[in-house]
Amino acid sequence: MKIAYAKRNSIKPTIQRWIRRFRAHSIQSIIMWSFSAFILLIVIVVAVLLFNKFSRSAEHSVFLNAQQIVDQVSYNLEDYVDGMAQLYRAIEENMLADGQWDDEQVTQQLNTIMRSRDDIVSIALFNEQGNMLRNHPAMPVKASARVTEQSWFHSAMRVSNHLSFSLPHVQNLYDHTFKWVVTMSKGITVVHNGEPTYVILLVDINFKKIDELSSRISLGKRGYAYIIDEGAGNIVYHPQQQLIYMGLRNESVERALTSSDSYIDESDGVKRLNTVKSVVNIGWKIVGVSYLDEIMTTREEVNRYLVQVVAMVLVLAIAVSLILSAMLTRPIRRMGRTMKAVERGDFNVELPMQGPLEVVQLSSRFNLMLDKIRQLMKQIVKEQESKRRYELEALQAQINPHFLYNTLNSVVRMVGMSKKEEVITMITSLSKLFRLSLSKGKTSISVREELEHARHYLTIQQMRYKQKFDFLIEADEAAQSCYTLKLVLQPLIENAIVHGIEYMVDQGHIHITAAIQGDLLEMTVRDNGVGMSPEMLERILEVETLRQHPAPFINTAGSGVAVRNVHDRIQLYYGHRYGLEYESELEEGTTVRIRIPIIHEPGEEREHD
Repeated sequence: MKIAYAKRNSIKPTIQRWIRRFRAHSIQSIIMWSFSAFILLIVIVVAVLLFNKFSRSAEHSVFLNAQQIVDQVSYNLEDYVDGMAQLYRAIEENMLADGQWDDEQVTQQLNTIMRSRDDIVSIALFNEQGNMLRNHPAMPVKASARVTEQSWFHSAMRVSNHLSFSLPHVQNLYDHTFKWVVTMSKGITVVHNGEPTYVILLVDINFKKIDELSSRISLGKRGYAYIIDEGAGNIVYHPQQQLIYMGLRNESVERALTSSDSYIDESDGVKRLNTVKSVVNIGWKIVGVSYLDEIMTTREEVNRYLVQVVAMVLVLAIAVSLILSAMLTRPIRRMGRTMKAVERGDFNVELPMQGPLEVVQLSSRFNLMLDKIRQLMKQIVKEQESKRRYELEALQAQINPHFLYNTLNSVVRMVGMSKKEEVITMITSLSKLFRLSLSKGKTSISVREELEHARHYLTIQQMRYKQKFDFLIEADEAAQSCYTLKLVLQPLIENAIVHGIEYMVDQGHIHITAAIQGDLLEMTVRDNGVGMSPEMLERILEVETLRQHPAPFINTAGSGVAVRNVHDRIQLYYGHRYGLEYESELEEGTTVRIRIPIIHEPGEEREHD
């Protein structure tokens, strides 16, 4: 029981997995059901077309088969009647050639004919008064037989030299004989004993032969044929003749008499196909009857067969489409599993270059994307490390020991010179400078705070350099409310003082501005120092230049590197569109522009990365 339970538990997840796989939105289910529906549609259309074609062919075959069978019976009857007509002429020639019918030679010839044809019942000769002149075999005529009132007698008397056929009847001329016969009669004028005499030659044919010819017809399992007389519409032959005579069965004789082709009637709620053919030389019509429900039975059998074929094809189509869809979607499922691994943080996976061309192309693009992601991640790590390094350098710049030492040394000198107000100003500016530099550990500060930091820095440097330069800070109100990375002005100001103004003979001037230009915030540091040559200007922001030729870019500790630091920090935080831009001419001065996006909230720079 535990094993069976374990098997059920193992089967259930498999079934659920397949059900999830064949949900309406999965590629495998779409391929499978679309392919199956397409194949099923084609099979159904072909089956319907074949069924209709077969049905029409079956109906046409039934019509054609019935017509051929009835035609064959008609030909057989015509052939038989032609043979009987030839026999009748032979009897006529042997019996009446010389006007003698009583001699021994005639008797021998009639015996020969009777022995050779077992379907001849009797041969008789009557005069126009109905008296028997000769019969063979010799049998007494019934006293009650009224010859002149017989139909065959009237036919022979009405039209001379014309062979007529009677309806099937029981032979009623002779005693003790009750055979079912058809009578052939013909009126002939012969010369007997030198005088012309009108006689009637009568030949009774056993109806059994005609019955055999008609009963051999096979029109399906229940089909049959019957014969009617075109003249009076009487039924000459019917396989159920007794039921016809008793009135227990009816046939559409009237319609058969007026029809020369096939027609459909309904008897007892059953549709029947009636095929009509005339036997011209005796005035009869053969009517073949076929039951259409037998055709419908054949249709049902074909229909069942086609349904079975459609079911088998559907099962086969589903199986083939299942295998095909599984083969086509296996690389996609593998790709999905790989993507899930990437979602979980595993970027070391790689898709194999297998499957159809499109899947191989997708796998190639996916692998390239993963490789690009890995490169970007390494680049991000590197940039983060650079950020931390630059921030550390910025922090080190905030507490530059050399700057602090020089400032405090200046304070000591001022104290020794009793310059209390200057000491107070320098110490106040130094304290505010460090307070703004720290700014509670924030990365970005307002432009107003950055300008304030620059003001205190310039104040300290102005006192240290004994009023060697003056400065001016101007900023739009809209620009002051924006945010920027902190400590972007101080390295530029230091660079302007150390490399531009310190070696000047004349009074130096530093002009700092902040304004909004279009969609950018622009801050400038302009000095009237010694300036730079075009070659120096072109290479000032190049890292390799700073490494290989530190002077004159680096005259004081960290000043040249600090300029590059500012440029890299700006591009790391805001993008490569932003950064520093230098303009300079020798003996004219230098202008540095800082371009950053307009930011109204701290931390918003992440949106520009």
